[in-house]
Amino acid sequence: MGGGLLAEAFVYLCAAVAAVPIARRLGLGSVLGYLLAGVAIGPHGLRLAGEPERVMHFAEFGVVMMLFLVGLELRPARLWAMRGPVLGAGGLQVGLTALAIAGIGLAFGFDWRMALAAGLILAMSSTAIALQILAERGLLRTGGGETSFAVLLFQDVAVIPILTVLPLLAVAPAAGAEAAHGHGGGWIDSLPPWGQALAVLGAVAAVVLGGRLLTRPAFRMIAETRLREIFTASALLLVVGITLLMQAVGLSPALGAFLAGVVLADSEFRHELESDIEPFKGLLLGLFFLSVGAGIDFAQVAEAPLTVAGLVLLLVAVKAAVLAGLGLAARRPRPEVLLTAMVLSQGGEFAFVLLAFSVQNGVMPPAEASLLVSVVALSMAVTPLLMLGHGRLADRLASAALPPEPDAIEPQGSVVIAGFGRFGQIVGRLLLAQGHAVTVLDHDMETIEQLRRFGFRVFYGDASRPELLHAAGAGEAALVVVATDAKETTDSIVGTVRRHFPQAQLLARATDRVHAYELMEAGAHLVVRETFGSALEMGVEALRRLGMPAYEAERAGRIFRRHDLRVLERLAALRGSDDGSYSLAMREASEQLVAVLERDRARGRTALDDGWDTGSLVEEARQRAAERDAAASG
Repeated sequence: MGGGLLAEAFVYLCAAVAAVPIARRLGLGSVLGYLLAGVAIGPHGLRLAGEPERVMHFAEFGVVMMLFLVGLELRPARLWAMRGPVLGAGGLQVGLTALAIAGIGLAFGFDWRMALAAGLILAMSSTAIALQILAERGLLRTGGGETSFAVLLFQDVAVIPILTVLPLLAVAPAAGAEAAHGHGGGWIDSLPPWGQALAVLGAVAAVVLGGRLLTRPAFRMIAETRLREIFTASALLLVVGITLLMQAVGLSPALGAFLAGVVLADSEFRHELESDIEPFKGLLLGLFFLSVGAGIDFAQVAEAPLTVAGLVLLLVAVKAAVLAGLGLAARRPRPEVLLTAMVLSQGGEFAFVLLAFSVQNGVMPPAEASLLVSVVALSMAVTPLLMLGHGRLADRLASAALPPEPDAIEPQGSVVIAGFGRFGQIVGRLLLAQGHAVTVLDHDMETIEQLRRFGFRVFYGDASRPELLHAAGAGEAALVVVATDAKETTDSIVGTVRRHFPQAQLLARATDRVHAYELMEAGAHLVVRETFGSALEMGVEALRRLGMPAYEAERAGRIFRRHDLRVLERLAALRGSDDGSYSLAMREASEQLVAVLERDRARGRTALDDGWDTGSLVEEARQRAAERDAAASG
């Protein structure tokens, strides 16, 4: 048995290592790579792997870990601030989607109970796929990403009442008393309703109070051992323990893990927990996607390919239409609406659990449930394909006429700043301090409200929209500063400004050197890498603390800056070449920098250099004052 387990693990790891890098290189994303690899090794492919259900039970733990890490990113105050989108967008999405699918089922002649059960089950979206795609594309912190997360969070909570309602919709005698994957069944079913409610509340209270009162001193004691593996084991123990506790009372393990993450979001151990659990989460999520791909029943699909294809397209279309309608009704920017509709249009991993639960409780016949399992799995594979065209469609929507109405903007001067986070605020404060009036655009309402309390004039709106930029005064602006933190957003705004407002000098924030090249090619007049200046400042301070006089350290920093900027401009034309000229030029530039700094050191210090060295002058003044004090006291 051990050899079989190792052989199966070897097959899954080989499939992941071979397929995912190829899929990423082709621009398909890792999720689709995992799904295709699962299809290839599954029972309907090369038959290299065993039963996918056995792996699925283990791999679903990756979803639990993912939600724990998501919770660590959300402080309780921020989660409370999201209560509106969670209850509003999430609640309406689940309710309207369930009713729409139930209505379609009734139209096809199904019993109303079975149609409603299918609607509730298919209203769920895949947390694993959606968050993975959003994270890979850097869209998790955007408006559309946060709305998607709010909807997913409500869906995870909604699993609990859905598990309670489904047995009431039974059309046949129950086939089993236990729910799949630990949901329902067990000792808690023997309790009266009030006892079950107390057990649930007790489990939630244990997670919250334990996270507040017990985990911090426990982790502090474990950290004092300075044994990294024990801290990792403790982090895994925490997540596994919460999972078991939630399963024991019939709650969603993913919801419990998310709640624990939120409780620990303010903990000093948050970053250590993230770094320890992240590798396990990624590996288990990969196994989850592989098992989903391997579990697609192509024999059943082959029996009725048009029916299955039609159901997949119908499911994706209905969910996308409901999400798009809710977004437009809320007057959200159309690119955000498009993102939410695309990334949440599939069925979810909880559908596998709920469908098995429905069969065991006589809610749905096995044949129909098996068909829906294939539909859900195939809809998961459709989502990465939809996202391939998201960027171009979002750009077109951003350029089209948009629904009213953003903030009424009053142009403040000759400078427009798009994005007023930690980067844009520094630029804006410096300009304001020197008397320059600026117009600031940002799409994060939480940031806007905070800045307005401090007296900043900030307006809500998507700066990639030409109409909005024009209303902000970009047509007469001398400068447009793009300080947004999402790469795709920055690229979209830069393209819009260059096309519609060519008279303005365009200053853009780049995430890294490669992004800087792309922005230069797009026509930005000045590109600043977001960490370059602060890293160079730290390097200069490191030289000073190692004993180098202040002026020499500052001069070395200036030489490094000038040299690196010249190299950046010179090598932009060589980027992407296949003959190795870019790598060769980079090596030559590094050697030139070393030679320049060595020549500068060889010149030696002059009296003028010492005069600029304010640090040495201050130290010398202190020494003289100390000598005078000593002489006076003597």
